[in-house]
Amino acid sequence: MGRLDRKDANQAMKELLECEIAERFLEKADEQSFGEVFRVFSPQLVAFFRKRGHEKGIAEDLAQEVMLTVYRKAAQLRDHKLFRAWLFKVARNAACRHFAQRTREVPTVDVAEISDFVPAPAHSPLAPAAEFEDWMKFLDAQERETMMLRFIEEWEYHEIAAAQAIPIGTVQWRVFNSKKKLASHLRPVRDLEMAA
Repeated sequence: MGRLDRKDANQAMKELLECEIAERFLEKADEQSFGEVFRVFSPQLVAFFRKRGHEKGIAEDLAQEVMLTVYRKAAQLRDHKLFRAWLFKVARNAACRHFAQRTREVPTVDVAEISDFVPAPAHSPLAPAAEFEDWMKFLDAQERETMMLRFIEEWEYHEIAAAQAIPIGTVQWRVFNSKKKLASHLRPVRDLEMAA
C-alpha cells in the first residue's frame, strides 16, 4: 500500500471515528459523550479560528463558545450525519459575531502616549472655559449658548430646552450640529498628533 493510500485510509478511519463519537453524543448527550466530542472537535475548532487570523487565546475562547452552543443545541440537529457541517457553521457564526463585536469597539487611547501633544495645563482655573470659548467662535449665537449651557454649566438637555423654551430635540440637534462643526476644526490638530 502506497503512502497516499495509507493517508486516505487514515483519513477515512478518522472521519468514521468522528462520526461514531458525534452519533453517541447526539443519541445520548451526557458528560462522557460530550467529553469525547470536545476532545475530538475542540482542537479542530481552534485550528479553524487560528487559520482565520485569531490569536491563540481568542481561538480557544471561540472554540469553547462553539462547544457550549453544541452542547446546548445538539438536540435541534435533525440529521445526525450533518453534525460536522453544523458544528463548523456554528463556528463561522461565532467568528462573524466576534468580528462584528470587535468592529463596534471603540479604541482606547493611552493618555501617557499623547501627553506630548496635549498643551500644558493652564494655571488659571478658568483656562478650560476660556479655551472652550475660543472654540465657540466657530458657532452661531444659539449654538454657542446651547454648548455653554451643556458643557460649561453642565445642564441636562431637558433643562436647556425649558430655559430656552424650545423642544428637547432642537437642543440635541444644536449640540450634535455644533460638535460636527467643531470636528472639522479639530481634525487638523488630530492629524498632527497622528503624524508625529
